Amino acid sequence: MTKTSAIVRDERATTDEMAIVQKYEDFLNYAYPKIQNCARRHSVLRDQVLAAFLAPVEGFYAAGRSDQVSRLYLLDAQLAANRFWLRFVSHPSRKVISTEQAAVALRRLDEVGRMLGAWIGKRRKG
Repeated sequence: MTKTSAIVRDERATTDEMAIVQKYEDFLNYAYPKIQNCARRHSVLRDQVLAAFLAPVEGFYAAGRSDQVSRLYLLDAQLAANRFWLRFVSHPSRKVISTEQAAVALRRLDEVGRMLGAWIGKRRKG
């Protein structure tokens, strides 16, 4: 008896949808350790920010499996909230992350936002 392994592919997910997940993962790989390693006195804030950063992941897959544009708008709102959190944690009075680190994270998140905007435009036309 021979062993075989098969990779199961999601036929509904397009390459555009998977590219946005990869870009968001790049953002997470950069931002997560920065927030995770913040001072202990910011533990409640840290947990809230990390939860907000992880929330869109499921939304990307749900939107990819659905034809509902409203799911994409929900993702857009979550990305806007993440932009807020990055500005909030980089404020000089909190110093959870530096303004330079926040700027890099915001640029990465902006790229995801532009891809999401294109995805919304494509869904609205089609």
